[in-house]
Amino acid sequence: MSGTCSIASKTCLAKNYPAVEVAAPGDLDLILAIADDFSPTAVEERADAVRLFFASAAARDAALTTLASRFRVEPIDVSDEDWARRSQEHLSPVTVGRITIFPNPESRIPNPKSQIPIVIVPSMGFGTGHHATTRLCLAALQTIDLDGKTVLDVGTGSGVLAIAADRLGAARAVGIDIDPDAIQSANENLLLNPEAQRVSFAVGDLNVVNPGTADVVIGNLSGALLVRSASTLLAAARGGGGGVIVSGLQAHERERVRDALASPVVWEREDDGWLALILSVE
Repeated sequence: MSGTCSIASKTCLAKNYPAVEVAAPGDLDLILAIADDFSPTAVEERADAVRLFFASAAARDAALTTLASRFRVEPIDVSDEDWARRSQEHLSPVTVGRITIFPNPESRIPNPKSQIPIVIVPSMGFGTGHHATTRLCLAALQTIDLDGKTVLDVGTGSGVLAIAADRLGAARAVGIDIDPDAIQSANENLLLNPEAQRVSFAVGDLNVVNPGTADVVIGNLSGALLVRSASTLLAAARGGGGGVIVSGLQAHERERVRDALASPVVWEREDDGWLALILSVE
């Protein structure tokens, strides 16, 4: 992934995301199973192909070599601006409870079923609210009384969950991510949501979070990372009326993640094979 900006000229070149295009895929499940070893960051299904996106050209090239033994493949670089433009053309607003996520400011219109509009511009690298795990976290946040509470969103990506926490009444919401591009994306989205006044974003690693940092901790990560980071996520939560929200795990990972977290589950929901849990922290 690459991108450059000139502050003097106020112009930017779009980020490019390394991808593999697999032509006329006959078995998407097999393609995804093969690609999983190389940690794809996103999948885009097209009319006659599937595109797999990767965090680096090296990961893309390694996946390309393996996939080429079974499929007709082509390495490509996809402009983030191009992907965002096409996404805005096809993405519709998504409503979860009291919250509606809009893919661009122009699409932000009143929705009688929703009280809280949030704008999150599509990016190839970060979610918009349309993925099941984000929807689950948005639903989980709305089951907790956030008034006066602080929220820590680990792996914030687009910033949607931290912004949502603010709009739901949190006294303060902080989003951290190890990826500087994520923090840039989150800050850009924050500017599109001026009603969110108590949100900040920073490049940061979960492993350096201090114990008792927040009343509510959100970890929308992956099953494997949740297992590795379980003790740190729990320690970051103060306990007493808040809790830890986790998602990014699939249904078959449920027991392993629950065993690692080893805390009472007070809420659980499944969406399209993905799970979210709220754990009570004493």
